[in-house]
Amino acid sequence: MSADAVVIGGGSLGCQTIYHLAKMGMTNVVLLERDRLTAGTTWHTAGLLWQLRPSDVEVELLAHTRNVISKDLEEETGLHTGWIQNGGLFIASNKQRLDEYKRLMSLGKVYGIESHVLSPAETKDLYPLMNVDDLYGTLYVPKDGTMDPAGTCTTLTRAASARGATVIENCPVTGIQVRTDDFGIKRVKAVETSHGTIETPCVVNCAGVWATKLGEMAGVKVPLIAMHHAYVVTERIEGIQNMPNVRDHDASVYLRLQGDALSVGGYEHNPIFWDDVSDKFAFSLFDLDWDVFMQHIEGAINRVPDLEKTGIKSTVCGPESFTADHKPLMGEAPEVRGFFLGCGFNSAGMMLGGGCGRELAHWIIHGRPEKDMYGYDIRRFHNSLTDNQRWIRERSHESYAKNYSVVFPFDEPLASRNMRKDPFHQVLTEQGCVFQERHGWERPGWFNKDGPAPVIDYDYYGAYDLKRNVNYKYNELLGREYTFDFPPHHEVIKSECLSCRHGVAVFDMSYFGKFYLTGPDAKKAADWLFTADVNKKPGSTVYTCMLNKRGGAEADLTVSRLEPGTANLPLAPQSNGDAYYLAIGGGVAEHNWNHIRTVLQDQGFNCQLTDHSEDMGMISIQGPKSREVLQEVLDTDLSNEAFPFSSHKVVNAAGHQVRTHTHTHTTPHHTTPYHTTHHTTPHTHHTTPHHTTHGASTLSHCNWMWYICHAAVVFVHVCVRVVLAPCSSWLPALSGTELSLCPLLPS
Repeated sequence: MSADAVVIGGGSLGCQTIYHLAKMGMTNVVLLERDRLTAGTTWHTAGLLWQLRPSDVEVELLAHTRNVISKDLEEETGLHTGWIQNGGLFIASNKQRLDEYKRLMSLGKVYGIESHVLSPAETKDLYPLMNVDDLYGTLYVPKDGTMDPAGTCTTLTRAASARGATVIENCPVTGIQVRTDDFGIKRVKAVETSHGTIETPCVVNCAGVWATKLGEMAGVKVPLIAMHHAYVVTERIEGIQNMPNVRDHDASVYLRLQGDALSVGGYEHNPIFWDDVSDKFAFSLFDLDWDVFMQHIEGAINRVPDLEKTGIKSTVCGPESFTADHKPLMGEAPEVRGFFLGCGFNSAGMMLGGGCGRELAHWIIHGRPEKDMYGYDIRRFHNSLTDNQRWIRERSHESYAKNYSVVFPFDEPLASRNMRKDPFHQVLTEQGCVFQERHGWERPGWFNKDGPAPVIDYDYYGAYDLKRNVNYKYNELLGREYTFDFPPHHEVIKSECLSCRHGVAVFDMSYFGKFYLTGPDAKKAADWLFTADVNKKPGSTVYTCMLNKRGGAEADLTVSRLEPGTANLPLAPQSNGDAYYLAIGGGVAEHNWNHIRTVLQDQGFNCQLTDHSEDMGMISIQGPKSREVLQEVLDTDLSNEAFPFSSHKVVNAAGHQVRTHTHTHTTPHHTTPYHTTHHTTPHTHHTTPHHTTHGASTLSHCNWMWYICHAAVVFVHVCVRVVLAPCSSWLPALSGTELSLCPLLPS
């Protein structure tokens, strides 16, 4: 037997994926379920669908799910999926929470989603059983509702089967065959089951909690973890019929209408991990731990006081899969071509299933999704993290515990920090650097004038009898940043920007991706990959983009043409011909690495892509005084004639070899033909200085950017020399000029 694709897992995502594959024309597809449909985690899900989310992409995904469940399937099959439109009500106990809801409402208006902000009195009229004494307001979405897992999955598979897809239940997968092609690339070959083997070039892992074990069969890392997730069903409550579903985020509890009763659940700070995932766990549940769950009952009683005198009819405590950022894992796995992920949905598999199933089907058929799915793409995580059990466990716990927290723009995780540190880390920490986490890196964010605020080991928020971190300065600083307005450190950023504008500043950009492209077909690959002509003479640097098959932008980066020669790693690779150095934004480095590698594989280019991101540091020295600073440090002439714009060379700094690049974003009219009509000052993720009067005018001096890339151990020496030494001690010419430590430019 053979198939164009085999979907493994008969839950929400598996059924949605095979339905959309068949609907898009790929009908020779098979869905394998080891037991019966929904037997894993889907059968016990609450099935809530909320239309509003903080992301426009997620709003679109939810809208598609709603259309499929409430309209499309019934029109195609004549069967009712079990959709109930009873509305949704978001509870706000304070102004910040209501402000968050108003932002959701504004985004929803763009997509035609009806919603209304209600006063406590209006909320009481809508939901008479609700306690509104402690409410600041609510957000009511009339067309939210509830899905039936069994009815939905049954209808999806019937619609898929009607188009030619095959659905096989009671057929556990026992192995996945992977072949290595003539170019050394691993590809899916076949799926082994207890009833035979299916030859296929494509496997879709929709196995939920069991996705990690399925990935291991093919040598694919699936970074998710299983936890107990529970709700209880009450006895009958008089007057609850037809009430909307409720989300009380501040109490971390939800109330789902279930006929004339309520289901009560939520997200606690001390969830129970399921470490020994059993393969025999079909339509099964755990015993409910009331010590863990009781906090939800207290929140529910506060919101609907009648619950205090209402009995519990049943408890539902089953496994769910959770991820490090509380977002799904989707897309083609970096390790094996043809192995796709559709798992780790953090108990949102029903409501995201339709939208994600369609995007995953498009990904499989056309090589990429229709929407911007970077936030769900498995390539958003660096490969060093995806099999790090500490990172998976800590970050998944924190994401679970903070699931109902207000999403502030300046928040940072506390879990699994200091996973990737550059040579600057210690000295910058001592200077008061407040770090941000990006792609596992500790990236400079801004500088606290009151001294060091180091990130320390994760305390699980005091759960599991662990001692809470006390006098935790970093966490205290984050707490002050919890605002939708300008954060307190906005003035610090302003000072840093002005220092860069009028003097000189040093930016630590070491978390950038640093790749070498070499080999016989390196020039062909560069011509194919990059939009600009990067084949200038060796020693030149070009700022360019990479596009995808649809002409959309994948990345912007700098590409430097290197001299051929013997290896001088990490500064220069071995090359007998064309060689290129690629500097790529750190937050997307893994994604870009895989994009380039995929292009090389698909086009059959005979060349090598090597990653030296961990081996080299990178600093950027900017400002009108940057040339004067570096002229004192480097043993080369930095004049326009000797070291022109967009060039690079290996030079000595403090007795060590470094590769130095020149770039400019602002150029004076009298020194180069390249100039702009506006000025962009260096800024951080938190502010955009060109909105200020300081950044709106053109500088009278060239704002040079000098990138210095070199071996990490050397970088520390240069760091001490360039960044930490007072200007007056080593640069008499700049005595009294501020040499500012600034955070990283955004990638």
